[in-house]
Amino acid sequence: MFARPSTLRVSDVVIRAGIVGLALATGYIHSTLGGLLFTLNAVGYVVAAIAMVIPLALAVRFRWVIRLGLMGYAATTIIGWAIQGPYYSTAYLAKGIEVALIVLVAIDFARMDGNPVTLIRRELASFAALVTSRRQAGAAA
Repeated sequence: MFARPSTLRVSDVVIRAGIVGLALATGYIHSTLGGLLFTLNAVGYVVAAIAMVIPLALAVRFRWVIRLGLMGYAATTIIGWAIQGPYYSTAYLAKGIEVALIVLVAIDFARMDGNPVTLIRRELASFAALVTSRRQAGAAA
């Protein structure tokens, strides 16, 4: 259930701590604004921050999906704000935090997972091998 201990460098831990801190900071800002949309946005950031550090084997195995999801979540929040507003100083602070979050997650992705195209091809090949082995096992039974 829990993942095996990994060999993270100090720089990896610092980057991951920065990601968690930035996600929690923008989540806190959104939680203070009131309203269902802001509250759900805050909950999303808290869940993403937890997913970035939880030592469950499934989360560790698919941490690359969590990273891509967090970058997309922050980008969607920025785009939604740009379209809808409101444009006040706290919003600019939150968007600055979200841009920094995207940059840190992109750095973490590049350091831990490498090229996203190669990663997705490898995952698709792994899935295809799994499906093929299950079909062969089912045919043999």
